[in-house]
Amino acid sequence: MTLPKLYAIVDRATLDAHGMNVRDFARGMALAGVNMLQYRDKGGPPDEVLRAAKEIVAEFAGSGCELIMNDRPDLALLAGWGVHVGHEDLSPDDARKVLGARRVIGVSTHNDSQVVEADASAADYIAIGPVFATSTKADTQPVVGLEGVRRARALTRKPLVAIGGITRENARSVIDAGADAVAVIGALLTTGERPGKIAKDFLEILR
Repeated sequence: MTLPKLYAIVDRATLDAHGMNVRDFARGMALAGVNMLQYRDKGGPPDEVLRAAKEIVAEFAGSGCELIMNDRPDLALLAGWGVHVGHEDLSPDDARKVLGARRVIGVSTHNDSQVVEADASAADYIAIGPVFATSTKADTQPVVGLEGVRRARALTRKPLVAIGGITRENARSVIDAGADAVAVIGALLTTGERPGKIAKDFLEILR
């Protein structure tokens, strides 16, 4: 698969901290032209996650945006989305059994050995990170830096997503290090700026 360079992540806890709802955020991403988006809600009950998924689908209707559910292949199946799993979650191979051949599956990695394992799995793309320090995850792994992105690029031919602490200022350096896409969470929510405008900035920087 070919990844768009910007992979937006809608993190429910981060949205709540900024007083923004899922629908408004998704609308901003859709209007900006985002073509890949993940919904992440670590603590929400299934009905709330699926309700948010419906709101996102409504905003992206007809756009062709690739929609990805974080961690939950069962909910991804119900929503008709792809799924992104962590290295300690259900394996990409098992997620493939749940979702079938047509849905996109991504997997998180944090070091060289995990990249090698992911490369041999059913995952369609591999995420490496955190590239830089990040505040949007409580269980943050050690920072891999740009060198970690370069090593990951050398270890796989699969599409590579870099994640963790990526901003408008450093996004281009991550692509130059070998990533096919950058996943952005917190940097899309900056006080005094509209998320859609920030997304457009990223898209322009990453052209």
